[in-house]
Amino acid sequence: MLIIDRFEGDWAVIEFGRKTFNLPKFLLPADVREGDVIDIEVTIDRKTAASRKESVNKLADSLFEG
Repeated sequence: MLIIDRFEGDWAVIEFGRKTFNLPKFLLPADVREGDVIDIEVTIDRKTAASRKESVNKLADSLFEG
């Protein structure tokens, strides 16, 4: 369970069990309040990851040619 503990500037302090971590407020719904319980879903953007890997490989190839 993820609970909004408090806000500190542009950050939300999230409780997760006995741990806390910070999350940028802009990633949360505008109407979120202290004490709200939130759900977070993480997905992998494989297309963008592959594109970034290709760009890095091209850059590395250009740096280490000849």
